[in-house]
Amino acid sequence: MQANFDKIINRKGTNSVKWDTLKNNVSSKDILPMWIADMDFETPKPILSAIKKNLDDCPVLGYSNPSDSLLEAIIDWQATHHQLNLTKDEILFSPGVVPSLALIITALTNADDAVLIHDPVYGPFTNMITLNQRKLIRSDLSIHDKQFKMDFTDIEEKIIAENVKLFILCNPHNPGGRVWTPAELKQLATICQKHQVLIISDEIHGDLVYAPHEFTSLATLDPSYRKFVITLTAATKTFNMAGIKNSMIFVQDSALRTKISNEQHKSEQNGINTLGYVATEAAYVHGEVWLEELLEYLAENLSLVTDFFTKELPQIKFLTPEATYLIWFDCSSLGLSDEELTHYLVSVGGLELSPGISFGPAGSQFMRMNIATPRETLREGLRRLNNCFCQNS
Repeated sequence: MQANFDKIINRKGTNSVKWDTLKNNVSSKDILPMWIADMDFETPKPILSAIKKNLDDCPVLGYSNPSDSLLEAIIDWQATHHQLNLTKDEILFSPGVVPSLALIITALTNADDAVLIHDPVYGPFTNMITLNQRKLIRSDLSIHDKQFKMDFTDIEEKIIAENVKLFILCNPHNPGGRVWTPAELKQLATICQKHQVLIISDEIHGDLVYAPHEFTSLATLDPSYRKFVITLTAATKTFNMAGIKNSMIFVQDSALRTKISNEQHKSEQNGINTLGYVATEAAYVHGEVWLEELLEYLAENLSLVTDFFTKELPQIKFLTPEATYLIWFDCSSLGLSDEELTHYLVSVGGLELSPGISFGPAGSQFMRMNIATPRETLREGLRRLNNCFCQNS
């Protein structure tokens, strides 16, 4: 085995957002953070080695451009893993998926245009829409058989009623871990194509999928989708290196690509962290074995959590993720408001989770837990969660 995922790494005192940022103003040194989506595992050694080699070879942290070998690594990874065939010209770089959202929103829509998202969904979708003076429209996801489902009738009705210009899709879905099927993706794309709605497909979790489920990149389903689908992704989530600040925008339509590229130049958003280029190339060239081992470990963690909920806390309704290392569960049995719920878990359980309400109104009474942590830490987190529900019973 290449990696030791059971290794406990002390991240306190490293200016870690996850471990050194206590969001709820509770004075305690014993808060266990299982909220923000980064992993408590060592970044793969080939990536760390590539960064060190780069510094040894040239101890000057100057400006740099993406190399041909980096572009080839991205193209090879996407073709091999996701059947997405790209050319070098179709790849733009960005500091992150969220900055990319803001960039594309401003490049391809006008102030007060309507932008549609699912509810619940990754919180920054909302922020990037409203902070850039666009009209936020939500379509609620429903839960059936522990999985989120889209309401296609609602989506089309809102597109027509609100004159929606842009749909932001999360695939795989965060926080629910749903891997949308080709049939679902085609139905969504058909509606958007019919009404001339552009789609941004956030696919940053596309490598973190549990067998037998298979991820489908939306743009691969029909050649015509290249005209209105823009794909966002990065190696950062997959290989636990969010701090390098490097992501990709795949734009296969030349007219859309020109608009986005021009918008990048207005704010110099096309300049990327030098080490981000190096780390991304190393990840895609040398990271596949590590990823296979990671998914095996995460699948065991997921089984531990779902077994625990089923046996120890049967009152909790939860979604079974098909992808990601995040689990979404219902805490309404505690009988607390959203604000009280977050404070209660921290103050009573010493457990920091992501509040469901931060993913939209439909997330009220839910919590999101990050299970990408050594098993010893995960068991401690579940013990604390159990204590919270026992205290309240």
